[in-house]
Amino acid sequence: MRRNYKSLARGLALAGFAHLLIAGCAPTGSAATSSGEAAPPAAGALATRAGELKDPDGSTMVYLYHDLVHVPAPVDDWVEQDSRVKYAAPIDKAAQRTAVRAEIAGGLAAVQKIGVLHLSLNANLSDYDPSYGEFTVRAFAPSSILTFSGLGEKVSLKYDNPRAAQTWKVPAADAQTMRDRISISGNIVADATLRIIAAEPDSGGGLITVRIIDYQLRDERGGQALTRIQPASHP
Repeated sequence: MRRNYKSLARGLALAGFAHLLIAGCAPTGSAATSSGEAAPPAAGALATRAGELKDPDGSTMVYLYHDLVHVPAPVDDWVEQDSRVKYAAPIDKAAQRTAVRAEIAGGLAAVQKIGVLHLSLNANLSDYDPSYGEFTVRAFAPSSILTFSGLGEKVSLKYDNPRAAQTWKVPAADAQTMRDRISISGNIVADATLRIIAAEPDSGGGLITVRIIDYQLRDERGGQALTRIQPASHP
């Protein structure tokens, strides 16, 4: 009888050990969401993308979004909705489809290594705040989101470090000189360098998150640079 108790105890111990092994080997994550949507790209994979785009249009941003999140592009739909195909005479439709499809294929291929964006934006400067000794570059406010539309889709661009980027510190002694230069120029442009750090599907379309690496403020009329700002990496 004592031997049976020993066998039972040994069996329970082995079962418990096996349970621990199984629990320890269980996967902690998945490459796709439970709904079947593409998972956000890994940060390491994005860091290796060295290609650059300057002031891309809406269609290019849609191509880029699909490439970043590995969501298959609805090329057939894009081809049929293109006005060159949609309104072509029946005899010309086949040729137009071929031409539009080739154009889309070229656009998708061109964004495959893109990881950096260069955008020129209206800086939308505030007036000088003497209490804090700074101007606010409202183009990079935390609430600021850029929207690109093309091919019947929408892609939004948001900033990872807006609070650090929106501040332009100016000594009080130089503030009036800067205010005079700004008022004469009529418009101040921010030429920004943005690193893509995340991309994911969003309720309104696609969402790309970027980090503001640096930007230059310049007079749009004369092109004269006012300052270059390199914000902190985090909000």
